[in-house]
Amino acid sequence: MSDAEWAVVRPLLPVPAWMEGRGGRPEGYCHRQLIDAVRYLTWEGVRWASMPRDFPTWRAVYRFFRRWRDNDLIRELYARLRTRLREVAGKKAEPSAAITDSQSVKGDATVPARSRGYDAGKKINGRYLEPARACPSCA
Repeated sequence: MSDAEWAVVRPLLPVPAWMEGRGGRPEGYCHRQLIDAVRYLTWEGVRWASMPRDFPTWRAVYRFFRRWRDNDLIRELYARLRTRLREVAGKKAEPSAAITDSQSVKGDATVPARSRGYDAGKKINGRYLEPARACPSCA
């Protein structure tokens, strides 16, 4: 991660509990090193144990990643980055519209006509799949 990228990301990171006096102990590695290691893993597609020695130990990186994943901190950071980028672009923090796309499943001639259709965008005969619904007794 470049210094310019880190300057944007750093203030958006969640503050560790120990820095706010809520207990816990300081982490052994800088968040920048840990985030760089996770980015390397996802970019290169290597195993955790195959981390280069330039990064913290793979166990430390994995603990960091697992803690962030389990506490939804990755999603929180992503949301903060998205909000920041939208503000820089002069847009509202939250989008006002969304686009949804569906998957077309090819349908055979034996598929009943009530569930068949033509997807003009993909130029195939498709089959309409009903969205998954919650069980009435669970709702």
